[in-house]
Amino acid sequence: MQYDLDTIKRELHTLPTFDNQIYLQGIDEGMDPINPTLGQNYLDANRNEIGYHVPLFDIPYINDIIHEHSLTRTRVMRMHKKTCYYWHKDITQRLHIPIVTNEHCFLVFEEGTLHLPATGKAYIIDTTRYHSAMNASKQDRIHIIGNLPK
Repeated sequence: MQYDLDTIKRELHTLPTFDNQIYLQGIDEGMDPINPTLGQNYLDANRNEIGYHVPLFDIPYINDIIHEHSLTRTRVMRMHKKTCYYWHKDITQRLHIPIVTNEHCFLVFEEGTLHLPATGKAYIIDTTRYHSAMNASKQDRIHIIGNLPK
């Protein structure tokens, strides 16, 4: 699965400014894409991942990718430099499209690490296994991440 990274980047530049993540799909068109769980438990969003299927932005190329893979709860995630996520597992596998990364950004699994280069390639990652992500660099890492159907 190879996509045009320049087109993706152009569409992402039309989105509002965000710090950690911005949802590309929501429960409804009026959902706040930056604070979707405001006033509710964050874990409820994780348990209701299929409910996030309504496109929130006019980004035709990215929306076509989302539709092609029947993704839900798709978002752009920024992992700040020198950070690491907690050890966890997800309900579904994820599709990752790296947008900005480097060799010091990787996913961590019990059996080792995995670097996903930003070449326009989409990667299916089995995040139903315990994992983390690490950015051991001096620049932010940006990925589009969507939930694959069970």
